[in-house]
Amino acid sequence: MRKLVGIALFVCLMAMVGVAQEVPKPEVFGGYQFTTLDPSYNASGWNGSASMYVTRWLGVTGDFSGAYSQGLHFHTYTGGPVVSMHKGQFSPFAHFLIGGAHASAAGVGTSGMAMMFGGGLDMGRKQFAVRLFQFDWLSTRFSGVTDNNSARVSTGVLLRF
Repeated sequence: MRKLVGIALFVCLMAMVGVAQEVPKPEVFGGYQFTTLDPSYNASGWNGSASMYVTRWLGVTGDFSGAYSQGLHFHTYTGGPVVSMHKGQFSPFAHFLIGGAHASAAGVGTSGMAMMFGGGLDMGRKQFAVRLFQFDWLSTRFSGVTDNNSARVSTGVLLRF
């Protein structure tokens, strides 16, 4: 009987630990971005992403963005893993995103590969939060030419469901 009570208590304690480590809610981000593209294009635009967490700190993110400057249109559509620490008022995160990019100017466009490595900091505990900053190092490859000297900075609003 003592073994049965001990096992029951152990199972209850493990269940409580599991509840304490609940998975964060899905997040949707939307905001402004400033992108610098090598050699000397600076562009402003929008950035949107959605994240779904598998564990307390590991999730998957899909990211879409558009930047525009002097007739140049630059769009990215990427996805990949995100690591985040959801504790307290601030939530730092880091991600590695890979996918595609499309650049066009004067009616002529080309598609290629995009890869981003970066992270940022969110502020807020509840459903509504603010992304204070997100910085991404951006690498693109169009028609056999690789550019590793681009960057993107974003800020905006984060909604948790």
